[in-house]
Amino acid sequence: MSTPAEYYRSLPPVSKAYGVACFMTTAAFSLGLYDPSRISLEYGLVIKSFQVWRLLTNFFFLGPFSLPFAFRLLIIAKYGVSLERGPFDKRTADYVWMLIFGALSLLVMAAVPYLWSEFMGVSLVFMMVYIWGREFPNARINVYGLVSFKGFYLPWTMLAVDLLLDNPLMPDILGIVAGHLYYFLTVLHPLAGGKYVFKTPYLVYKLVAYWGEGTQINSPVQRDPSAGVAFRGRGYRLNGSQTRTGEQAETNGPAQAAQQRNQAGRGAFQGRSYRLDGR
Repeated sequence: MSTPAEYYRSLPPVSKAYGVACFMTTAAFSLGLYDPSRISLEYGLVIKSFQVWRLLTNFFFLGPFSLPFAFRLLIIAKYGVSLERGPFDKRTADYVWMLIFGALSLLVMAAVPYLWSEFMGVSLVFMMVYIWGREFPNARINVYGLVSFKGFYLPWTMLAVDLLLDNPLMPDILGIVAGHLYYFLTVLHPLAGGKYVFKTPYLVYKLVAYWGEGTQINSPVQRDPSAGVAFRGRGYRLNGSQTRTGEQAETNGPAQAAQQRNQAGRGAFQGRSYRLDGR
């Protein structure tokens, strides 16, 4: 059985970063380090006072330490991690783009007064649940050995539980809408014969490459442009002669090293030369 430290290190980077950010945000709130109203989504303050950080920070507050908060954090640790290790394995940039698209979709929907919420993090977490249910529709889920159902029905089961507990349903519904919109554009529409135009933006590839975490197959951006400098080994010239490192040249002696360089220089090209006028 792995220790908590080993489990933490084994988590994929994006889900781990988002889960830790949500935990630290709630921990800072519990310590009284900030007022939640300073990071909530307020379009009036965003437009009039240019408090643009609210468009991002509202997704990191999942509520105070409580049973609902722990349940949402477990969703990230289970279903978010399962997505990143499954359909998004070696597709870190695509997974980041999924979250960015979900956040942008939720911000657009929150512009409607009836759909607005101070913190949209709960909807973003529920979006993960919906996409997981579509990616793993036949996975069996057991609830304390009493109820068993397929993964496709997981978001709807959680929605029904919130209804029974008299919890707000709007955050869950917005998460379902954002998740279905992403799944339709990336999976359902291309499978139906439509053109796949919903590609991960180049800027996201650059962001992930600069971050240096995770793996993205077929990425148009190299993670470390100077990675080739780190390789030092045996090289060969175009004519097949082997070059030696500086240490080998010193071992063989200056005279022999100079002789090898002269031979390599003469062997690079041997033949008759002609001037441009034909002589």
